[in-house]
Amino acid sequence: MAKRPQDFLEEARREVPELTVEEVAERRQRGEDFILLDVREKDEVRSGYIEGAISIPRGFLEFQVTSKIPDPDKEIVVYCAGGARSLLAAKALREMGYQRVYSMAGGITRWKESGYPVVRDRQFTPEQLERYSRHFLLNEIGEKGQSKLLDAKVLLVGAGGLGSPAALYLAAAGVGTLGIVDADAVEISNLQRQVLHTTDRVGMPKTESARIAINALNPDVQVRQYPERLTADNVMAIFQDYDIIVDGCDNFPTRYLVNDAAVLLGKPVVHGSIFQFEGQASVFKPHEGPCYRCLFPTPPPPGMVPS
Repeated sequence: MAKRPQDFLEEARREVPELTVEEVAERRQRGEDFILLDVREKDEVRSGYIEGAISIPRGFLEFQVTSKIPDPDKEIVVYCAGGARSLLAAKALREMGYQRVYSMAGGITRWKESGYPVVRDRQFTPEQLERYSRHFLLNEIGEKGQSKLLDAKVLLVGAGGLGSPAALYLAAAGVGTLGIVDADAVEISNLQRQVLHTTDRVGMPKTESARIAINALNPDVQVRQYPERLTADNVMAIFQDYDIIVDGCDNFPTRYLVNDAAVLLGKPVVHGSIFQFEGQASVFKPHEGPCYRCLFPTPPPPGMVPS
């Protein structure tokens, strides 16, 4: 005779031990080493989850659990909304070789009713859920990573051949704040490589042209304009509010100024340089590795390197 849905649930309840929300909370308070596994769907998790829980929707459990929980001897407490899906998920885990698996009776609904806290991450707008949906599919980014990107502040020194593609990709990825430092105006000779700018913006300050292009691509991004030369007088004030500096400048005095200010402020620098068909990209993280000046202690003599 074919099994009814209730038969599967009763079979799981016979095989899987359950813990009350009070038992789970007490064990967490004692600092016991176990994994909380949330098997609800992503839209349910957005409404709140238990801090520290790993999220794997029930439909993806068998495909993703070995990558997220590689140790089959690890103790796991599974929860869902009300306690049914967690029983079925725990049974499946046991069949996969995870033997120390429990289900939290009553799920997160009972957890909340008992007064225990839940965490709510950034609440994405419907447009953001669609815009960044491909990022959400990547374990290395996901919704938490996207939230960090939206909170990040990146400063681009230069909106030219290097700064242009960097700005577009950072904006597309959803970096929430982009600062642009460039004192120049758009020239028609820029347009075969500086893809931020367009013919109808020739003569416009590059920072404003960059803002138009960035916000046309992604209105989530706040663009801060610095239409000025970077100097010893303003560099510290400009740099201090940013998480990462992207150095796409075209001269050595500015390059060394960027390096020295970043070292003093402890800011990572993503550095790029190019000449014709050759280029170099490096990341300099102060106090965790060498800086640009460590690599090149002194600039080349004037006129030795073409611009």
